[in-house]
Amino acid sequence: MNWKRAIEEYRNHLVLEKALSTHTVDAYLSDVKKLQDFCISLPKSISCLDVGADTLRAMLKKLHEKKTSAKSQARILSGIKSFFQYLCLENLLEINPCNKIDRPRLERRLPDTLSKEEIDTIINGVDLSTKYGERNRTLLETLYSCGLRVSELTELKCSKLFLNEGYLVVFGKGSKERLVPVNPTLNKYLKNYIQLIRVNQNLAKGHEDYVFINNRGKKLSRMMIFNIVKKQTENVGIKKNISPHTFRHSFATHLLQGGANLRAIQTMLGHESISTTEIYMHIDRDFVREEIIQHHPRK
Repeated sequence: MNWKRAIEEYRNHLVLEKALSTHTVDAYLSDVKKLQDFCISLPKSISCLDVGADTLRAMLKKLHEKKTSAKSQARILSGIKSFFQYLCLENLLEINPCNKIDRPRLERRLPDTLSKEEIDTIINGVDLSTKYGERNRTLLETLYSCGLRVSELTELKCSKLFLNEGYLVVFGKGSKERLVPVNPTLNKYLKNYIQLIRVNQNLAKGHEDYVFINNRGKKLSRMMIFNIVKKQTENVGIKKNISPHTFRHSFATHLLQGGANLRAIQTMLGHESISTTEIYMHIDRDFVREEIIQHHPRK
């Protein structure tokens, strides 16, 4: 099997069988194509079925020489490993060559967070007299109080809002749906935006169900949301390097500070592994220490 056919069949597997999002599929294919380009560039070209551990080590070495970060190397290796898992599943390979490769060691960086006061300053500082004021305030409140990923926000649909019941349905990573509670403040913002603002917009075909819409009636892009967050943060004078994901990190940290247990936070954020959620225990060490001392059996 040649590279082109293997990649095309792998793509079909990701789309049809695993039902991954377009963004995720593109990321996986990009990693595999990096390996393809490397194998074809060698003095003796290597087919996808002949890739061994030595070839993978040589590729990682080249990435290292190009100053590719350990995090990026690990992500690329993960995408390549998934490709070979598929080939093994199809009985085209007996052993995944990635099994013999050590994952690049990563430093676990703690995410930046905002205080509750800073969150309030950003959201309450939105100028509601502007054309998109109500939309942007609602968008920022949704990011924070639902702890959404930016991709989940762009895909949020009106048909998935159950505001009278107090929750919404999010289509998250791995095409998994989860229920997210909606607090009274966000409930009011969403109703005002949808019933008073969005209803007056001309919606583009195929975008009628998306909650957050741009001036052309289409769903907001990831980049547009990044720009909204960046501009509003600058407008209120906060100098931190903020992204939409900062709101999600801050939300999780504030939940922990409020006494929520890790399992509840894991469910709310849609983390597949509890180890991902555990990083928030390292953010607020003082809070964790006080909690342990307060409930310690030997206090």
